[in-house]
Formats: sequence, structure tokens, C-alpha cells
Amino acid sequence: MDITQRFLKYVSYDTTSEEISASIPSTPGQKVLGAALVEEMQAMGIANARMDTYGYVYGTIPATDPQAPSIGFIAHMDTSPDITGKDVKPRIVKNYDGGDILLNETQQIILSPSDYPILSIYKGQDIIVTDGTTLLGADDKAGIAAILSAAEQILSDSRPHGAVQIGFTPDEEIGRGADHFDIPGFGADYAYTVDGGTIGGLEYENFNAASASVTIHGKNIHPGSAKHKMKNSMLIAMEFNGMLPAFEIPAYTEGYEGFAHLIEMNGSVEKTTLSYILRDHDSDKLEARKQRFSANASFLNEKYGAGTVELTLQDHYRNMKETLAPHMHIIEKAKQAMEQAGITPRIDPIRGGTDGARLSYEGLPCPNIFTGGENMHGRYEFLPIPSLEKCAEVICNIIYGAAK
Repeated sequence: MDITQRFLKYVSYDTTSEEISASIPSTPGQKVLGAALVEEMQAMGIANARMDTYGYVYGTIPATDPQAPSIGFIAHMDTSPDITGKDVKPRIVKNYDGGDILLNETQQIILSPSDYPILSIYKGQDIIVTDGTTLLGADDKAGIAAILSAAEQILSDSRPHGAVQIGFTPDEEIGRGADHFDIPGFGADYAYTVDGGTIGGLEYENFNAASASVTIHGKNIHPGSAKHKMKNSMLIAMEFNGMLPAFEIPAYTEGYEGFAHLIEMNGSVEKTTLSYILRDHDSDKLEARKQRFSANASFLNEKYGAGTVELTLQDHYRNMKETLAPHMHIIEKAKQAMEQAGITPRIDPIRGGTDGARLSYEGLPCPNIFTGGENMHGRYEFLPIPSLEKCAEVICNIIYGAAK
């Protein structure tokens, strides 16, 4: 089974995670894929391939050079709940001609370089696309395919290497991927998450992340006799949101610029809820963002009465840069592995998070490398096959390079 066949097999499994679920993992399909991966790993000869009760999959390629470090590679099995990952119908566009790609004739869904200019750099390549009704699942089934294809290469080769630790996690997309990861049992000196995007991506900075849940309590009364009596929670919610910086939202930010992102709003006169995610690479700026939310809630409670606005702030993950600073040699190893594969490394801040951020803080240094996927979390997601193949090559180069 080549790397493309692997990827196409994995995306046939519905592993969409679900934030409101209290189950571990959040959806049963993740364990179904996990069991299939364990079976495949065992057939390949990967030692101690197993899935634990939480749905985490582990395995080891024993060292042939005991002096070389033990290196881990980690990807996640779930796909984003932003759009369905059920009944994915991937299609390979051979020798892409640089023009529009008709994803779905019935619904006239078109993937166009005028909307997504990055498509143009893949002219002449084979790319995998969706049928326009689901995501593709390159995030992160491309990472799984690359890791196991690299493992297959290592197992068939006689070149010396250290131990290789493999880990596949559930529920990364809803922020729980590292919750039950067994770092001591994993046994790696350091690791890489294989969960990036465009070819060449090498990332060791990510957002500090928090969330804000805002509940606003109103008071309803017949509108004909409501003067000085009605308190419309939806209008107060609009006022709350209007007190936030208008241009510090995802649509107007890039690079190191943080934001507050309203992801869900439900309301009536009596009660309205707002859900935000808060992001910033600078921890002090994130704290200032949280303080602004608290100040807004206090102001509105003073204006409309105590208990009108309830605010819950929760921290999620931290920027891994500060914990990786003493381990920059593993960044250099990845850069060298990419250059050896003919790839120019691109070091950019992650405008998101990975399992590696949490794992780094918990003692396992874990930067992130590319898979090749583009336009993740949506119907226009696509995966250039040469980028996926290069990802597997880079993993092999990291493993062999550490044994020198």
C-alpha cells in the first residue's frame, strides 16, 4: 500500500470529533480507525502496537543503533467538527492544469485559484480534492499516512537508526488530544507532531489559547407594556460584543496578531449565550484580552444590574516556544532533513495549536512539521500528493540523521 492509498483508506473513516460529547474519545469512529491502524501496524512489524482505553494508538520501531535518540512522531485521528467528515468522496486530479476545479457539478461547487491563489503553485501536480460536500481529512490523516509510510521504509531498510515511537491521538481538534497521552510509556526523548500545512512548514511557536463563555440574562414582558421594564438579553449581547476591538478578529489578523473570535451565539429576550475563543502568541497580551472581557462584564453588570452578565474564562494551551528554547537542536535536525529532501524550510508561527504545545509543556519537546494539506477544515481542502510524499521522506531523514 503506497502513501496515497493509505491516505484514501483513512479518510473513508468518519472520525469527526464532537466538542459537546463527554465521552473519551468524543466519537466512536475514532476508535474504529484506531483499531484498523493497530492491525496495520502489527502487520507491518511495528512492535507493541496497541490502543489504550482512551483511544490512543502507540507503537515502536526498535533501535538498530542504541546510541541514537528515541524520536517520536505524532498525528491525530479526528477531523474538525467545523464540517462533516462522513462519507468523504476524495478524487485525484491528475496533472492539475492551473484552472478551476469543479468539485460538485450538481451544486456547482468550484475550487478556484482566484479564491485560493495557493492552488497555482501546484500546477502540474496530482492533487486530492473533495466532492465539495465534506472536508477531506488531510488534517490530520495525511500525517498518519506519512508516519506509517515512513515507518514502512525504515523497517525495510538496513540503515542504522534509533528507536522510533509512533503515537496517534483522538480529539485534537477539540483541544483534548494530549489529555491522556502517556508520555512516560511513549518513551521518546523528543517528538514531532506531523500536523502542519504547506510543504516546508516547520513550527515551534503557537498561540496561547483561552475561551470565554458569556451568558446574559434578560427580562421579558409584553412589548406593549415594556417601557423601563424589559431587559433584552440579545441587545445587551450585541453591546458586549461591540465593546471588543472591531479589527481584532480572525478576518483582520495574521502572523503574530491575536484575536477574539465569536464562534457561537444563541439568544432570546430572556437569555443569550456567546462563545468566544481567545488567541495570542504573547501571554501578556492574552491576559490583557481576558481582562478586557472581565471589564466589559463588570461594566454591563453595573449598568443593567448585578448578575446580568455571567462570564467564564478558561485557559487551554500555551505557546510552546519557551519550553522548546533549550531544545533548538531538534528544530535544526528538522531543517536539515527538509533541506536534504530538496525543500526550503518555512518557519512560521502557528495560528492555532497542536498536541505538541501541551506535550512540550508536559516535558516532551514537540515541534510541528508539514503534511502538505491546504484549506483545512472545509469543503475546499486539498492535498498535493508530492507534498505528502515529501513529508514521509523528511520523517525518514530526521530518523536517519539522528543516528549519525
